[in-house]
Amino acid sequence: MAKIGVIGSGSWGIALAVLLYNNGHEVTVWSALPEEISEMITTHRHHTLPDLVLPENMMFTENLEEAMTGRDLLVTAVPSVFVRPTAKKMNPFCRYGQVVVNVAKGIEESSLMTLSEILEEELPMADVAVLSGPSHAEEVSKSLPTTCVAGARTRKTAEYIQGIFMSEVFRVYTSPDIQGIELGASLKNVIALAAGIADGLGYGDNTKAALITRGIAEISRLGTAMGGKFQTFCGLSGIGDLIVTCASMHSRNRRAGILIGQGKTMEEATKEVKMVVEGIYSAKAALALSVKFGISMPIVEQVNAVLFDGKPASEAVKDLMLRDKTIESSDLPWDK
Repeated sequence: MAKIGVIGSGSWGIALAVLLYNNGHEVTVWSALPEEISEMITTHRHHTLPDLVLPENMMFTENLEEAMTGRDLLVTAVPSVFVRPTAKKMNPFCRYGQVVVNVAKGIEESSLMTLSEILEEELPMADVAVLSGPSHAEEVSKSLPTTCVAGARTRKTAEYIQGIFMSEVFRVYTSPDIQGIELGASLKNVIALAAGIADGLGYGDNTKAALITRGIAEISRLGTAMGGKFQTFCGLSGIGDLIVTCASMHSRNRRAGILIGQGKTMEEATKEVKMVVEGIYSAKAALALSVKFGISMPIVEQVNAVLFDGKPASEAVKDLMLRDKTIESSDLPWDK
């Protein structure tokens, strides 16, 4: 049995906390919101996962030191925009060699850093790792079969995380490619916004398939330029996460995109979804990274134009379709 602190009590943090508890571990969940802690202690429910009953012996606290002290493993599950300020608060209580697993997804707009890079900067004493893949909290909370990948600097840490999370309904693979895992996890949210926008416009399966396929091409081009491995973008945290986020109504990014495609503004769509839409925060960062590394990302460009420049969604799709003619894969030779 491991002692685990889950830092963040959104739907993903809670779903993983229950998974870890059911795996036989001692779990304490931290939230910055006292009313949320009170609700979970009193009702044993979480408002975003109404069908999930929280275990009687799971612990909840608004005291960060209490959630971190004496823990074998820390899971950071706060939204991407709160990762840096939360990590700063964690610093005084983080011991040398502490394993910290980031399960949030995103890129910091101001620095263009991945979340694990932020954690390594703010918690230099920690052993920072990531866990990602096609894994909606709603399904994990119902014990539906799910697979993820754990990325770490060393095989030992990755296999330790694998053993902690692995169960008959939650299969975990290992990888040394933290950079690729995080980039796939964050950039797919931008493509999912585009897929949702296409759904909102009334387009069909052909359009969705095109966005997924060309989306992973954009993600892998940028990701490999930034040091990620191509195999990672063909795996669970790449094409796997992209498929589930573009296709499922559990996806807040897709749902926000649908509303935007139906004519709502970004602000109206976010308000209606009632959850953090990570793709909106990652879109500007993705565009800035594409410029920095000289990578063509036309879908990302058009998503930014719709979100922040007021461009009509139908016009953005038209511009994507009418771009200059090109070859699908420049690596393939012609016979003649």
